Amino acid sequence: MPGNGTTAGDDPLQTAVWRLRSRACWADAAALLPPDTPATGLQRAALLVERCLYTERGWEDAEDALRTAEALAHTDEERGAAACERGQLAYTATLHGVRDRADEARAALGRAAALIPPGAPGRALLDFRRGLIAENLTRSPQAARAAYRRAHAGATAHADPLLLSFTWRHLAGLALRDGELTEARHGFAESLRIREELGYLVGTAPALASLADAETEPEASRLREEARRLFRLLGGVPTWLARQLTPPAPGVATA
Repeated sequence: MPGNGTTAGDDPLQTAVWRLRSRACWADAAALLPPDTPATGLQRAALLVERCLYTERGWEDAEDALRTAEALAHTDEERGAAACERGQLAYTATLHGVRDRADEARAALGRAAALIPPGAPGRALLDFRRGLIAENLTRSPQAARAAYRRAHAGATAHADPLLLSFTWRHLAGLALRDGELTEARHGFAESLRIREELGYLVGTAPALASLADAETEPEASRLREEARRLFRLLGGVPTWLARQLTPPAPGVATA
């Protein structure tokens, strides 16, 4: 979802929603939004889908909010945005091993692509999510890179800094896999910079950990320790970061 509440001049409600979201309080943020308009219904669904990604819980709440958003959608772009969230929820369930919904994820994002016109603000997020499926489910880094680049260009055109922080990070991850350390460090550093500037606290620990993977010692250890501090501060969110931040047991060699 776009980085609502991250820019000066936003209304007080969106600012409050952003502050709660950025501190891993997705349910509290969603509770502030009236569920009876297409825009707020979709935003509530997006918040609760994001909670599933970061916490691996809240699946039923996300499904309920998503059904409401789908029922409220009237225009093609609204229907496309709801389909994009449906695809993200199915992708997240598959990624976390809750249930294999990969076909549902692809079909939903395909519907979204048919409904959201090229150049529309929601197209960049859709491209990014299609990149996630290509990278993590299809295992096609070339297709993922192309999708991330389209998303990056769209996020730049529509001034969506939060989405840019994601595209920088995932492009950098692909560069790291290819051994392009300079490119990877630059992308990870840009992602971290944006998240710190936005105050996106829940996304800062993953950004720190990713940059650590591309750095040498002692900087890598410093970055990981800072990531652990934020991870503990947020009560172990995102859950999947625990594996990346767990120090090796004494006496265990690491590659």
